[in-house]
Amino acid sequence: MAVRIFITGGTFDKEYNEITGQLFFKDTHMHDLLSMGRCRVPVEIRTLMMIDSLEMTDEDREIIVHQCANADEDRIVLTHGTDTMSETARVIAEKIKDKTVVLTGAMIPIKFGSSDGLFNLGSALAFAQTLPHGVYVAMNGRYFHADNVRKNKQTGMFEEIK
Repeated sequence: MAVRIFITGGTFDKEYNEITGQLFFKDTHMHDLLSMGRCRVPVEIRTLMMIDSLEMTDEDREIIVHQCANADEDRIVLTHGTDTMSETARVIAEKIKDKTVVLTGAMIPIKFGSSDGLFNLGSALAFAQTLPHGVYVAMNGRYFHADNVRKNKQTGMFEEIK
């Protein structure tokens, strides 16, 4: 069975306006990333929203939970902004017990060329296929349980809470 990939936006999919210097959303880069990474994992992709995670609401998180719960696949990768990724992971973990859901993102936009996004996506796909049911955050080659992860704002790295 395929791995479901849900897109929510975040730095992962941001574009850079060279004139104004602003970051913005246009469309997901997922198809290009999977091609660039020579991915042979069967996937089903659906864009749920294209927002910065700092703007994500409780209603947005409920949409994510609903989509995860109703996906035919029991292996799910969710792209998400890093600022509130841990919060969304905990919300999903409260409600979904019978699937493996792996949230991932990027600290640097894919379009910048030096992004960590491709590596994080590959790791998330591997973790989604191999970890037992549960909700996880996958960043920098590591995975963390949803109830034991935070983004360290000083280092820009994800770490265990306990």
